[in-house]
Amino acid sequence: MVTDKELAELIFPEIKESLSDLENRYPERSLPEGAEVTRFAPSPTGFLHTGSLFTSMICHKVAHQSKGIFYVRLEDTDTKREIEGSGLQLLEQLKVFNVYPDEGYMGDHESGNYGPYQQSKRADIYKVAIKWLMENGRAYPDFATPEELDEIRKEQEKNKLLPGYYGEYAKYRHISNDERVERIKKGEPYVIRFKSLGNHDNKIQVSDVIRGDFEIMENDQDIVIMKSDGLPTYHFAHCIDDHFMRTTTVIRGAEWIASLPIHVDLFKAMGWKAPKYAHLPVIMKLDENGNRRKLSKRLDNEAAVSYFLEDGYPTEALIMYLMTIANSNFERWILDNKFEGMDNFTLSFDKMSLDGALFDMGKLNFFSRELLGKKDKETFYLEAKEYASKYNKELYDLIESNPEYFKAIINIEREKENPRKDYEKMADVLPIISFFYPSYYEDILKQGFSFNEKFTKEDIKAVLEGVKALSLEQDEQSWFNQMKEIGSGLGYAADRKALKANPELYKGGVSDIAEILRIALSGRKNTPNLYYVMKILSKEVCLQRIDKVIATL
Repeated sequence: MVTDKELAELIFPEIKESLSDLENRYPERSLPEGAEVTRFAPSPTGFLHTGSLFTSMICHKVAHQSKGIFYVRLEDTDTKREIEGSGLQLLEQLKVFNVYPDEGYMGDHESGNYGPYQQSKRADIYKVAIKWLMENGRAYPDFATPEELDEIRKEQEKNKLLPGYYGEYAKYRHISNDERVERIKKGEPYVIRFKSLGNHDNKIQVSDVIRGDFEIMENDQDIVIMKSDGLPTYHFAHCIDDHFMRTTTVIRGAEWIASLPIHVDLFKAMGWKAPKYAHLPVIMKLDENGNRRKLSKRLDNEAAVSYFLEDGYPTEALIMYLMTIANSNFERWILDNKFEGMDNFTLSFDKMSLDGALFDMGKLNFFSRELLGKKDKETFYLEAKEYASKYNKELYDLIESNPEYFKAIINIEREKENPRKDYEKMADVLPIISFFYPSYYEDILKQGFSFNEKFTKEDIKAVLEGVKALSLEQDEQSWFNQMKEIGSGLGYAADRKALKANPELYKGGVSDIAEILRIALSGRKNTPNLYYVMKILSKEVCLQRIDKVIATL
């Protein structure tokens, strides 16, 4: 009769290392007491998801504030779904957000003593562990065909039973080792399954550092741990890697709670202490019916961090916003600290929500406006140029045509205690400032102007002729007072109180004078401060534009 050890040797004759050898190769890390070892473990199957950035940001923060280690492990065992180059792209995008690993898979190389950090390069490590499980009667080769698995599923559905490969439905769990050897020698394809000793009718207590202790159904699934191609499945590889890379806390989305019984079962079978688990709130969005759903790669632009990069959001704005989802006290803290020193904030699992958080574009835009408003003109210029060089050639050419002119435009009311906040993202810059440039203004002129319908063409002409007298060789208050005088002479109230008290006596107010002038110079009802717009354009250009508009009326 073939023993478990003989069967294991038949399947893995090339594996000579033992678990003890691996323990020696990957010893416990020498770190300060309380230091956390966390990991981000993406699959190279596409873009960096916003939820993945959220998770990796928290892993990075937890490790660094505890003087620990944050590493990246590439889970690339699903070769059918792998997209070439996406692993490197993921790391490059993480770096943009200043979430960079201390060790691990670095995109184009690896760094650290606990590698390889690509699962596809760790096959022999997994086989050592699988061979040990087989020798100890906790794993077996399974020969079930897709058709047999489909029959099992249909029978379970018919009898309204828990689906899966377990107990009496684990068809090849119960055959003898002799039969297994015979089938292997015949060349029958097989996978290796874990032999669970659990019962799904039982409950086990698990612990989560965010959610506390709770009960969950015990695992009894004989999950596949090695596929027919010799590579491990996610569940098994995660267990082996987290142990030998000495992960202290696994931080991941709440959708993985359902897998916790399997992972607990695997660690127990290996005789290892499981890491702590922290299951984060899932980032949600409201669907067209007002129901919450998980942020979707397929349905939502916001699901990809590339969306925010291409729109030119400051990377720190997205990180700040995500931190408000992570910890309920962060928003108050960052406001009190004037949007600076985020590294000094201490993230706490105790302050994390248990429920999914709705993605709030309004709040992200608030952080973005504040951060862009705080940048001096040189920093803004350099960042706008960098953004435009990658994502907006039109804006880049505009900036390069006259850098000092661009700086003057974006510096309008920037150097003050409460600077203007005209821009939510770099993608806003061109639409807001394009009217400053002659070629864009000519396009606006061709399209025509939308003045307030309460004013006749004669009213508008009179105002435009009148404001030609505005002098730019005076301070802003004097300039505004002159505008009031011009307006008064044309029948417009010099202040709101007078207009409100006797509206029938006036054509409008000084704000109407300013709006007509603003539209004539820019084609828009909203622009940066009109006084500085005129100063930058120059008196000569302003007069030219006013005359061109008058000619179209």
